[in-house]
Amino acid sequence: METTLLDPVVGLVLEKRYRVERRLARGGMSTVYEGTDLRLDRRVAIKVMAEALATDPSFIASFNREARSAARLSHLNVVSVSDQGEDDGFVFLVMELVRGQTLRAVIHENGRLSPEQAFAVLAPTLSGLSAAHRTGLIHRDVKPENILLSRDGVVKVADFGLARAVAGTGTTSVTNGVLLGTVAYLAPEQIERGAADARSDVYAAGIVLYEMLTGKPPYAGDSALSVAYQHVNNDVPPPSHTVSGIPAEIDELVSSATRRDPAARPLDAGAFLAELFDVSTDLGMSRVTVPVRYRDSSAPSRPLPGQGAADPGSRTPQGPRGPRTHHTAVLGSGAGRSSSPDESVLSSTAGRSQGARRRRTGRIALALVLVLAVVAGGIGWWFGSGRYAVTPEVVGFAEAAAVQAVQDAGLDPIVEEVFSETVPADMVISADPEAGAEIMRGSTVNLQVSKGPERFVVDGALVGLPEADVSTALAGLPIAVVRAEGFHESVPVGSVIGFDPAAGTDLRRDQQITMLVSIGPEPRAIPEVSGLAQDEAQAALVALGFAVDVREEFNRDVAAGIALRTEPAPDAGPQPVGTTIILVISKGPDLVAVPDVRGKDRETAIAELQAAGFVAEVTSFLGNRVTQQSPGPGELAERGSTVSILLSFF
Repeated sequence: METTLLDPVVGLVLEKRYRVERRLARGGMSTVYEGTDLRLDRRVAIKVMAEALATDPSFIASFNREARSAARLSHLNVVSVSDQGEDDGFVFLVMELVRGQTLRAVIHENGRLSPEQAFAVLAPTLSGLSAAHRTGLIHRDVKPENILLSRDGVVKVADFGLARAVAGTGTTSVTNGVLLGTVAYLAPEQIERGAADARSDVYAAGIVLYEMLTGKPPYAGDSALSVAYQHVNNDVPPPSHTVSGIPAEIDELVSSATRRDPAARPLDAGAFLAELFDVSTDLGMSRVTVPVRYRDSSAPSRPLPGQGAADPGSRTPQGPRGPRTHHTAVLGSGAGRSSSPDESVLSSTAGRSQGARRRRTGRIALALVLVLAVVAGGIGWWFGSGRYAVTPEVVGFAEAAAVQAVQDAGLDPIVEEVFSETVPADMVISADPEAGAEIMRGSTVNLQVSKGPERFVVDGALVGLPEADVSTALAGLPIAVVRAEGFHESVPVGSVIGFDPAAGTDLRRDQQITMLVSIGPEPRAIPEVSGLAQDEAQAALVALGFAVDVREEFNRDVAAGIALRTEPAPDAGPQPVGTTIILVISKGPDLVAVPDVRGKDRETAIAELQAAGFVAEVTSFLGNRVTQQSPGPGELAERGSTVSILLSFF
């Protein structure tokens, strides 16, 4: 157990619910802790993401989406996810706590597993992956570290969706052997195009099977890129090239799952599991327990710590390691412990061997007589024309018919599938050597078979997403993307309106597609609102998406509350939605109360009228005192209008 004395997360209570108690393991992208769900009073595993990822908004969004998808998956062989959250900068996932070992630890302790034990681990692994594939969920990072073997022998797959969440950050660099997934287990299409589907998980599971059988992955190198290169350019070698005695059926099973062309692999984990059962049945393999704490055949097996001792009566004595001639065993987890593979061979085949040998001896004797009878004539034929074959005409044939024709000619067909714009799928494009060539029997004829046109599809779910997210998704497709801008009433500025050709259209490699990005709604013309009541004028402007700022002014000709004009005016042209329009409203004429200037001398009266905003019109009749005024004192008159005063001495 790692020390947790200096770990700042230990002791925290995340979201006031999950108490972090001790660190279990730490990796490049996350650290796993044991903790307690205080609300439900149960033990849980808490995966806290690395700080570099937790500060990336795109990762957090993708992490939350993938966590919700994983939480919907319920299966015995999948580590259940119960919650996800973010607290004070810590992005975390709450999962089922599995007590036991990772498959990585089991392989490290044992060097390698027997075929029986490897199948016992792989079968439930594929069962869990199959449940995910049926719901459309892809793991993307199947590897021994993510396959957990509990103390009670249950196999569980962990970390669904985490690789995709990390990929959402746009990270492409290699760190500690991780290239958006662990490079030793990545399928060629993940390395070349960043694309992954259920068949990519099948490839990784095939690599895991190879490693369980041999003790190491098929490819090694000085750098992650050199390992990636081998995945893309080499076929995975048969496990029997490393460990002698592995049956050819298992070699073919590994080969089927790890073909470089995804179309040649099992369709999904369920299809791979069916092939696994077929091989198990063909080899007559018996059931063994999941090797949580497996030791080699020279030492007695021991239980995991805390499991208790195995039943002594169920053990089979261990014999010396001898050459393997047959493998018995496999799927599921049995109640008792298995003996070594060699003992299984001896115990299950010894009774049949002697009888089989006697029958074979009789058949061999008869066959020898028949062979000697035809050898003499056969030798002459062979050294004449018999050792040569003529390659048949197969171009334009369906693949099955072409293969049959080549085999009937005594030749060995090798099929290569390629995309073709002109030849229908499953039809032979070319043959090498060409038809009519004379070659030695048993020679190979290379058939190039059409996979039909190569097409790529842009996901319709990208419409409406931010441009940056869409560009990241399209980067994995070998198509040319051209950016264009357009107005849209509802799609936010900077998000994608659509594509031309439309999303979902079949596209050829390097075909151009236009990504239309929203620049918001189209600018609007300012309506003519003068003469309308204020509320009507304001409503007309707001309905078009403008902001309105109301301003009032006096007007002798327009009644109060009536719109006078807008600024800008309608003839200023269309304005962007959201522009602030000034709406000028009439306050009516500017009326002022006329001051009382009666009895005042000429100068004083004129000054007071002017101060009130009026113009004085003076009439003098033998005096200097105001005796009359019009309008009269206190009457309302328009500011700037004339007030007449009469001066006399009376």
